[in-house]
Order: sequence, then structure tokens, then C-alpha cells
Amino acid sequence: MPVSPTPQLIADEIARRIIRGELSAGERLRQDYVAAEFGVSHVPVREALLKLAARGLVVSQHNKGVQVAPLDPLAQRGLKLMRLALEPLTLLHSVPHLTPAQVREADRLREACDQAPDIYTWEEMNRAFHMQIYEACEMPRLLETVENMQNLAARYILVHYRSRWRPRIDTDHHGIIAAIRRRDAKGAAAILERHLQRLSQVFDPRA
Repeated sequence: MPVSPTPQLIADEIARRIIRGELSAGERLRQDYVAAEFGVSHVPVREALLKLAARGLVVSQHNKGVQVAPLDPLAQRGLKLMRLALEPLTLLHSVPHLTPAQVREADRLREACDQAPDIYTWEEMNRAFHMQIYEACEMPRLLETVENMQNLAARYILVHYRSRWRPRIDTDHHGIIAAIRRRDAKGAAAILERHLQRLSQVFDPRA
């Protein structure tokens, strides 16, 4: 007998669709439709939607129900500033504790990012690479905050960059991995800060 999807799995699948733009900003998420699609009751769907609201991917409005969160230029600028402040800090605390196996996995994700055949694969691998190098920061709340920021930023990246994306080798990722292997936490964080600053300008010319 097949196992019903958990609220976490439902939330992750809906998040994937929102990030990719398969669900548009302002689109309503009806609990009965979601429950029917996943073959579950309304209870896990409500839990999944609460998880998505906590991530900032959906909003609940009176008389409008749950909707996909809007794409807001001011929110995008806020995300840029928060990422620049928090992600280098997370990496700084992660590098000393990364195991050889975690570094190898990060390098595998770096290579997958470089070899991505399309922007959707690239974006997923890019996000996975960043979360992998932050994994050992030993501050769960900070890591959760950074992961939520990554998911929110991914929406803007795909919106602004989809038509201009081309496969490329990310030299910043190579530099970060090299610094991590030297256990140079400050060097890795400095490269990451430049990387995020440069990417924000590429993905949004108004940044």
C-alpha cells in the first residue's frame, strides 16, 4: 500500500513549483485541490501551507485564502542585503567543521552546477552547493534562515535571468572550494561576499 506524502514532502513539492514559476505570484492555493492532487486529507495540506508561509513563499489574506507570495522589488533588495550579511558569516563558522566527505559532496555539486544543461538544473545545483558548504556552521536557526533566503532568492534569479542564462564555469565556486580545502575560512567568506555582490548585479541590473 503506497504511503501518503507527509506535510514536509507536500510543502517541498509546492515550493519547487513556486520557485520555478510553475505557480505564479498571486495564484491561489486551494486546500481541496491540493489535497486531491496528493491524495491526502486537509490536515497535512494545512500543515504544508503553514510551512510554506513560514518560508515566505505563500501568504494568507482575508477572503482570498492562501496565495503564492508576490514578487516585490523592495523585498528582493532586502534579500540581497541579508544574504550579503548572513551567508559569509555562516560560511565563516562552517569551514572549520566541514568533514572531508562534506567537502567532496560540495565539490560534486560545484561540478554539477558547472555542467548544468539548463537554468533550472543550474539553479537547483547552485542552491545545493551553497547549502552544502554552510552545513557545518553548527547554528541550526541561522542555517534555516539562510535556506529560506536561498529559496526566496531563487524565484527572483529565475525571473530575471531565465532568458539570458548560458552554461558557464563558476570560478568563484572553484575559489571557495580551494579556500575550504586550505581551511581558510576568512578567504572563503571573502570570495563568497564578492560572489554574492556580483551575482546580485547579474541577476537584477537594478541592484
